[in-house]
Amino acid sequence: MSQPPPPSTTTTYTTIPISAGDVISRSLQNFTSSFSILRPWPELFTSGSFIRPDSFATALTRLRANFHHFRVNYSIIIYACGALSLIGSPFSLLIFSSVLSLWLLLYFFREDPLVLWGYDVSDRLVLIGLVLVSVLGVWLSGAAWNLVWGVLIGFLVCTIHAVLRNSDGLLVPGEEAALVGSGYVSGSYGALSASSDGGGQFIK
Repeated sequence: MSQPPPPSTTTTYTTIPISAGDVISRSLQNFTSSFSILRPWPELFTSGSFIRPDSFATALTRLRANFHHFRVNYSIIIYACGALSLIGSPFSLLIFSSVLSLWLLLYFFREDPLVLWGYDVSDRLVLIGLVLVSVLGVWLSGAAWNLVWGVLIGFLVCTIHAVLRNSDGLLVPGEEAALVGSGYVSGSYGALSASSDGGGQFIK
């Protein structure tokens, strides 16, 4: 008599969809957790830390190290400059803040699949939707150039600071990954670590 086949030992993984509200809630929690790597603001202006780089290679090294070390601080500065450029138009500022919030919660800090009305929304579809919403927001605000100039000024300020601030003693992305890697997970939110390490982005 033939023996019955042995039971399979293969582990099967399943993904349990959660509601859109829970997805947003977890994204918001991830966003809040990102401030744990916010550097003290006085650290940006430590006395004696500003020295002109002696070579182009040194400038690039400082750019990479400082942009990694102060990435949250720099993001706040760039956002603040963008917001200030729209201060004369509250409607445009509201649109800018709303669109940015959508990007943060639905793309950059999202680690769960998005399910709407029982349908799994792919990451590509989310990205396309956010791009369209952004284009519509820029068109409605009528202050696109103000926003562009504000963001560019903020980025320029951060770049100048990163080049001039001595990065000696700061952990480079590869070294710090061992310390903060546990704070980044797979999926949309998880790929931020890939971005910080020189590839990928804050998302998948």
